[in-house]
Amino acid sequence: MLGRSSSRSRGLDLPGALGRLVGSLRPAEPLPAARRGNPDAVVDCAVYAAGVRRSGPGQTPFPEAARLARRRGAFVWLGLHEPDRATMNTVAEVFGLHELLVEQAVSGGHRPGVETLGEVTRLVLRTARYVEHDQLTATSEVVETGDVTVLVGPSFAITVRHGPVGPLWAVRRELEGRPEVLRQGPWAVAYAVGSRMVDSYLDVAEHVERDLDRIEEETFATERSGEFAHLYQLKREMVEFKRAVLPLAEPLSRLLDMRGLPAGLRPYLEDVRGRLGRAVDRVAGFDDLLNSILQARLAQVSVDQNHDMRKIASWAAIAAVPTVVAGIFGMNFDEMPWIRSWWGFSAAIATMAVIGGGVYLKLKRSGWL
Repeated sequence: MLGRSSSRSRGLDLPGALGRLVGSLRPAEPLPAARRGNPDAVVDCAVYAAGVRRSGPGQTPFPEAARLARRRGAFVWLGLHEPDRATMNTVAEVFGLHELLVEQAVSGGHRPGVETLGEVTRLVLRTARYVEHDQLTATSEVVETGDVTVLVGPSFAITVRHGPVGPLWAVRRELEGRPEVLRQGPWAVAYAVGSRMVDSYLDVAEHVERDLDRIEEETFATERSGEFAHLYQLKREMVEFKRAVLPLAEPLSRLLDMRGLPAGLRPYLEDVRGRLGRAVDRVAGFDDLLNSILQARLAQVSVDQNHDMRKIASWAAIAAVPTVVAGIFGMNFDEMPWIRSWWGFSAAIATMAVIGGGVYLKLKRSGWL
């Protein structure tokens, strides 16, 4: 009785407190679909119709953008950067993507290629960026790569980028300034991204060409370093660059043969293929030139070693003259010519000098010294 009256006097409601405690232990309500996963993976999302951005200057939630695009007969461009599986599952649910496309979009490092699953075409491109450096060393990073996947559907284009290389905000801004290309629909995004990637290949190739010119000058300079580990490092970087550029030729040709490609984009893609051909030729030329520089450098090392060996052999021949004379006169014989003469020592020294000097002059004229 005392405990109950004291509880009431303090204003405690035990049943109510227990109810509130149990309520606090209940699981929180699930987040809306637009907030699940990684919200930072969505870089930009907009609706385009008649070559103009219709969704305003701000970013539009992609479920709403997909609904607006279906209703207005436009298309959505959704840009993603390294999305997690939860984000891609939500995107797949909104746009009706195949589970294989989700699996491939979550992970990076794919080889350039093109494939079609249902109504969605998947185009994979490798991104490339030249890493500035003051001097090429054995550990210098010359080319940094990543990848971008473009999913093209009837009313949407989804770009999924992996790695820090190749942001697409500049591509979107440039494409929004070309309404005649945007009118071609979602495939315009695939063209714009492919065009920018090929331009980046040519830019990287130009910088690498300057590195090769400097290495070539160093290789054939009068005073050159004995180290050439940086040549192998550049060759490794060129292998990575080749993996980004060379495999793209076949997917681009297959893309041009697709029936669903708008006719208005074919001339633009033909131009992209032409520029890609120039990039492929330059990369192949870099590989041949780098191999030639390596062979020339190894040949120079061999020539320098032979030259050093000739010098060693020449001085050994000169040193052999006094060794032979001193060895003969140093033998333990009592009866030898000049052995007891006062001018015998002087004659021996003079003989050593004359013969040694003659050998030196002979070797000097022959180029051994």
